[in-house]
Amino acid sequence: MTTRSRIEWTEYTWNPVTGCTKVSAGCKHCYAEVMARRLQAMGVAGYERGFRLQLRPDRLGEPLDRTKPTIYFVNSMSDLFHPQIPDDYIDRVFATMREATWHIFQVLTKRPERMAQYLGRRKLPEHIWVGTTVENRRHGVPRIAHLQKVRSAIRFLSVEPLLQDVGDIDLQGISWVIVGGESGPGARPMNPDWARNVQRQCEAADVSFFFKQWGAFGSDGVRRSKKANGSQLDGRFWTEMPAPLLATA
Repeated sequence: MTTRSRIEWTEYTWNPVTGCTKVSAGCKHCYAEVMARRLQAMGVAGYERGFRLQLRPDRLGEPLDRTKPTIYFVNSMSDLFHPQIPDDYIDRVFATMREATWHIFQVLTKRPERMAQYLGRRKLPEHIWVGTTVENRRHGVPRIAHLQKVRSAIRFLSVEPLLQDVGDIDLQGISWVIVGGESGPGARPMNPDWARNVQRQCEAADVSFFFKQWGAFGSDGVRRSKKANGSQLDGRFWTEMPAPLLATA
């Protein structure tokens, strides 16, 4: 179903697939897995299998039923390019996105190599944005090169949870970078300098920068509630969005 989201950089979530498997360090405390198991315990329809991957064809047409232009985060509870999702099902998801031109769709994956292979040289329409997660140097940074192969007007990086200094990153062809710390039980703290490093590189490359949250640990390294830690970096709210979205706002 499509659901209004509390994620600061989107509006609604759309989950034509639910469930996933862990692929890298950023998955260790997966919020979607925790939520899926909670919904399973509550007896919510569609989560009888918890976080086991499940195609949900009954949800494919949901964005077409919403006439108000909306920013959709696609598969917040899964990964559209998980190896167990058949190409022909991904075709159906993209068919909906291509038809619903009045919405913006944000497709975020930790498997951009499959995304690049699936899309090949096809150019995506401007209302479909593609992104990848960059949580560390080992798993995250190499994903950027795969994302850059995708022909899209908007490519973005979700540098969340930011688990270490990612060093110098290649922002060629990247329009937007989101940074955030980890929240929830077992959260790992984020060093302010790691976030500052990404922000400075975005500023130098004229890339929009969005600081989402500190998470469970504040800038001083003290654990508090996520709300108490806030979402300011060096006393400023960073909520920049890609230029095409600003132009249509």
